[in-house]
Amino acid sequence: MRAWTVRAPPTPTLLAPAGVPYVCDRCSLGSSGMVAMRRVLLTAASVFACTGVTWSGAGGGPRLHVDQVGYLPDGPKVAVVGAATTVPDFSVHRADDDRVVFRGRLSPARYDASSGDTTRLADFSSLTAPGEYYVEVGGLGRSYAFRIAPDVYAHTFYLAMRAFYGQRCGTAVDLGPEFPGYRHAVCHLQGAWHPSSGRAGPRASYHGWHDAGDYGRYIVNSGATVGTLLWTFDLYRDRLAGVDLHIPESGNATPDLLDEVHWNLDWMLTMQDGDGGVWQKQTVAEGTGFIMPEQETAASVVVGTDAPPYKSSCATADFAASLALASRIYRPYDRAFSAKTVSAARAAWTWVSANPNVLFLKNPPGVAWGFYPDTSCADERLWAAAELWRTTGERPYRDYFLANYAQAIPSLAVAAPEPWNALGPVALWTYALADRPGRDPVVVRRIVAATVAASNAVASRTLSSPYRTSMLPADYVWGSNGVAGDYSFRLLVANRLHPDRRYVQAALENVHYILGRNPFSLSWVTQVGSNPFQHPHHRPSGGDDNPAPWPGLLSGGPNQNRQDADMAKLPPNTPPARMYLDDQPSYATNEIAINWQASLVAALAAALPAPAHPAAAARPAVAAPPRP
Repeated sequence: MRAWTVRAPPTPTLLAPAGVPYVCDRCSLGSSGMVAMRRVLLTAASVFACTGVTWSGAGGGPRLHVDQVGYLPDGPKVAVVGAATTVPDFSVHRADDDRVVFRGRLSPARYDASSGDTTRLADFSSLTAPGEYYVEVGGLGRSYAFRIAPDVYAHTFYLAMRAFYGQRCGTAVDLGPEFPGYRHAVCHLQGAWHPSSGRAGPRASYHGWHDAGDYGRYIVNSGATVGTLLWTFDLYRDRLAGVDLHIPESGNATPDLLDEVHWNLDWMLTMQDGDGGVWQKQTVAEGTGFIMPEQETAASVVVGTDAPPYKSSCATADFAASLALASRIYRPYDRAFSAKTVSAARAAWTWVSANPNVLFLKNPPGVAWGFYPDTSCADERLWAAAELWRTTGERPYRDYFLANYAQAIPSLAVAAPEPWNALGPVALWTYALADRPGRDPVVVRRIVAATVAASNAVASRTLSSPYRTSMLPADYVWGSNGVAGDYSFRLLVANRLHPDRRYVQAALENVHYILGRNPFSLSWVTQVGSNPFQHPHHRPSGGDDNPAPWPGLLSGGPNQNRQDADMAKLPPNTPPARMYLDDQPSYATNEIAINWQASLVAALAAALPAPAHPAAAARPAVAAPPRP
């Protein structure tokens, strides 16, 4: 869990009537910690409220929930009616001429405990013709428009993955003519040792991604994020190898997704000590307001455990796992980097084997920002052993895995996955998917059986849920949209272990939820869909002069735990799935984070069109705007 200290702003201005432009007082914190007000001109058609209450344009959009990006031609297509109605039928219309192209019956009404809504489903899966459409129900109006197309998620994937470029540290960033004005100057070039690291004086501050709404960099969350992205590339290499993200490295011999991950791996490598151990994080010591990254001019300090040996076991094991994985994935493209990363992973393993329980449970005195506490590093060590064995084939790593894997089997059935500190499943899957001599078939069968049992349960409840999502009431926690994305990632890995169309279908249902088929009719990805959220807890979005937030970012989403002062606005007894504020100060519901973002990338990757033949893997698989 991340921890923040933020002063609550005044209650923002409410929305104007439908169809009338209005001004919202967007609250941001200046560097002094005082509240500064930014006045942003909006239109009611873009639909959002600083208070978290959403309104949609004429036609009742919020009551007819659809994926505002769209649906695949050969996939299920379901809209959710989130309001009481006695009308038994629905219709689907072409958006350009309002022509009816499909009529159907609504499902029986069902109560959804997570949202408090009574829902009915409009299933139009047999409509397969590409085009732009909307759903209509008598008395409730029409939904937002959506597309049906084989490449319907291509641009959303592009934005979601390119969002990592926007999070780059240590360089100037410019999103180019597609998003003019979305830029920042070179940042955080001054590094230093914090006393908690056991060192003193200046040191490097080099590359990496800004972790979330702040400008910190954290090894444990970086490890989980890198792991998800590299696993995604490995699962869908044929679809992703040719994707052009329009980043500075585009056009070289390495796929763009790997070039982007390389930027963060470069920083991770700087966090390793000569003895193999890895420090926890690098941030400025004191909190800052909503300013651009280049305006955060204090030294970015390396923070340790504040006692010998100063490095932490979980950070070091995360590092070992993700760097071993990187060695395997980058080998066909950059053998020197592959050799460098596996050497670093081996050194980290040696250190964590000698120091298995050095925990980082709180920030040392004088240090703010998040800290990602973890009370056990056993799952990180298991993942490191599995990835090192899969990459090197060396017996000591395999032996460690076989001696310790059983304790991770129950984690496959965990109801509310939190991927940055629950890495037992990915450790098990690493071993099960390893193409190595000496793999124990009995162990593999046990891992696959447990994965299938858990995935069958998740898929069944997803496809029968009133909102067609994997989420349980208990899953609406800090970063719940990341939980939804991680359910999808788990289902997609399960499909690789034991192919089952229901797993892929259920994974895509969570994408529909994130992109608008939810109780708010809100796309939780900035600048995606007709009604995207507008006020992320994201410093570049709050510190620049652009009227809309930086594109492609995933909101943390509803959180039933009132973990910031802004959430006091929400009434008592609000259902878990409605505990959300589209409000910049609400870091507990509306922050962004790289690990949540990675789970969205994984879920979208599965929905991209596969190349027509193997050679197509070397060509651009996703259309993107012209290069700047």
